[in-house]
Amino acid sequence: MTATSRINEQLTVLFTKQPCWMIEPLATELKYSIPSVRRFLTAVGYYSSFTHNGKWYTLCSIPSFNRDGLWFHHEIGFSRAGSLTKTLIALTANSHAGVTAEQLGEKLHCRCHTILVQLYRKKKLQRQKRERSFIYLAADPRTVARQRQAISMQSAQIQQLPAEIAVLVLVEFIRNPKSGFAQLAREIKRSRKVTVKIAQIEQLFQQYALKKTTLIAGRPLGGH
Repeated sequence: MTATSRINEQLTVLFTKQPCWMIEPLATELKYSIPSVRRFLTAVGYYSSFTHNGKWYTLCSIPSFNRDGLWFHHEIGFSRAGSLTKTLIALTANSHAGVTAEQLGEKLHCRCHTILVQLYRKKKLQRQKRERSFIYLAADPRTVARQRQAISMQSAQIQQLPAEIAVLVLVEFIRNPKSGFAQLAREIKRSRKVTVKIAQIEQLFQQYALKKTTLIAGRPLGGH
């Protein structure tokens, strides 16, 4: 067995036992220097996490990516696109009508507002104002034109929630204040058998200028 084959076999065994490794403990297990282990990983193919500042590694053969090109092992996230920055750009470009920071945060299980603002300032993303928030759009002119058209069509189609359904949304949010809009929609459909669109929930919050802190603190709706 050649040295390369032996290293590849050791990597396979270690990543079978534990699908994600940080470089230092992996180097310790292999009894090689960190630069050498990085070369070994490059040779076999790997992904570094978009969470935890890219400190976690997994082999290319391990992730089972979802339709957004994301895979999570517990709280560790990996993306086909690579880093968090590249992932945000890819998800935004591939979206039908742009995405909000809230929607991206739900997909990626992390806050990304600051990075989105930086990408916008660097002209790597565009954005469009919607009430008190922004919809982030692709930088490519043709793509962003399609996204803006889709936003216009959606805005025309969104119906305001009836009062009784709006109350259900707010009650569910008070019970689960950490829930995002998509989670609220899923839970209301599961528990109340009522279908509510994410855009309708967003519109409800924007209409009354609701904030999570407002609801949690129990102050009047729309208060500051």
